Amino acid sequence: MGIDAIFKADNWAPVPFHFWSLVFFVFGTMVGSFLNVCIHRLPLGLSIVSPPSHCPHCKYSIPWFLNIPLATWLWLRGRCKNCGAGISPRYFMVELLTGLAFLACWLAFGRQSPALAVVYAVFLAGLIAATFIDFEHFIIPDEVTLGGMGAGFLCSFLLPVLHNETTFTGGMQRSLMGLATGAGLIYFIVRMGKLMFGRQRVELPADTRIVFSESAVHLPDKDIPYEDLFYRPSDAIVMQARTVELVDRGYRDVRVRVALLARSLEIGDEKIDPETCQHMEVVTSEVVLPREAMGLGDVKFMAAIGAFLGWQAVVFSLMVSSIIGSCVGVVLIVMGKREWSSRLPYGPYIALAAAVWVFGGKKLWTLLTP
Repeated sequence: MGIDAIFKADNWAPVPFHFWSLVFFVFGTMVGSFLNVCIHRLPLGLSIVSPPSHCPHCKYSIPWFLNIPLATWLWLRGRCKNCGAGISPRYFMVELLTGLAFLACWLAFGRQSPALAVVYAVFLAGLIAATFIDFEHFIIPDEVTLGGMGAGFLCSFLLPVLHNETTFTGGMQRSLMGLATGAGLIYFIVRMGKLMFGRQRVELPADTRIVFSESAVHLPDKDIPYEDLFYRPSDAIVMQARTVELVDRGYRDVRVRVALLARSLEIGDEKIDPETCQHMEVVTSEVVLPREAMGLGDVKFMAAIGAFLGWQAVVFSLMVSSIIGSCVGVVLIVMGKREWSSRLPYGPYIALAAAVWVFGGKKLWTLLTP
C-alpha cells in the first residue's frame, strides 16, 4: 500500500479543509525553525542535533517556551533574552516562508492528494534550506543534495503519482531518469563553462605589482580573497612575471603558476609548497585568473530536483533559472551592487524555478509540448 492510499483524501475530509490549512502552516513554521538550525550549522560542519538550540553569541541554551516559531522572535524584538544580542531577521523569514510554503502545498494539492501535498512541502523545505545556505556561503551541502536524491527516489517509489505514474516501478524509473538528467546535463554545462569561460585574462599597466598575502591576491584596484578564486585543484592563477620577490629570494623573467588547492606554486622550473610561502610580490603586465561558471553543488542539487520531479522539470528549471539569474545579475550590475566578473550563487534561482514548476510549470510544460 502506497502513501497515496494511506493518505486518502476521503480520510481527511471529515475534518474541515482549512483546519488542515492551519495545521500545515503551523507545522511549516516548526520545520522552518529546524531549517534555521540546518542553515547555520551544516556549512560549518556542526551537528544539527547537539547541542540544543542556543544563542550563537552567549551560548545561552534556549528553553522550549522561548523557541516558539515566529512568536518568540516578535516578542523578543529580534534579540536574545539572555544577552540582548541581535538575532538575524533571517530566522523569522525562514520560519514564515516555510510556513507559507507548506500552506501553499496544502491549498494547491490537498484536495487532490494529502500525500502529494506533504511530499511537495518536504521538497520545498529542502529548496529553502539550499537557497539560504547558498546565498550566504556559496555552497549547497551534500546533506541537502545527496539527501534530496535519496528522498526523491524514495518518495517516487512510495508515491508514483508524483510523476503521473500508477506503479511503483514507474515512479522509480521516472525518478532515476530525472536524477540522471539533472546530474548529466548540469555537469556537461559545468565542464563546457569551465572550458569556455573558466579563465579571465586581466591586462594591467606595465610593471604592475601584484601582492600575494596569506589570504588574498592584492591587485592595484581590488583585493580578491583566495576562496573567491579557487574552487577545485585545477584552478590556477597564471602570469608571465618580469620579477618575483619572495621573503628569501627573487626571480626574473619567469612564468608563475599558483594552484592553492593542489598545493602547487611553480616559479619557472622550481616547484614550491605554497604553505611555506607567506608573502610573494610579482611584477607583470597581465594575469590570468580562474573563474567558475557553475559548481558541482549545482550538479547534485539539480539531480535531487530531478529525482523528485522528473527530467522535464530539470529542463524547465534550467531554462527558467537562467532567465531569472540573468535578470537579477543585470539589475545588480546596473545598480552598482555587482561587477560583471562577480560570482553569484546559482542555487537560489534553480530553487525558484523548481518551485514555479510545482505550482504551475508542469501545466505550462504540458501546454507548450506535444
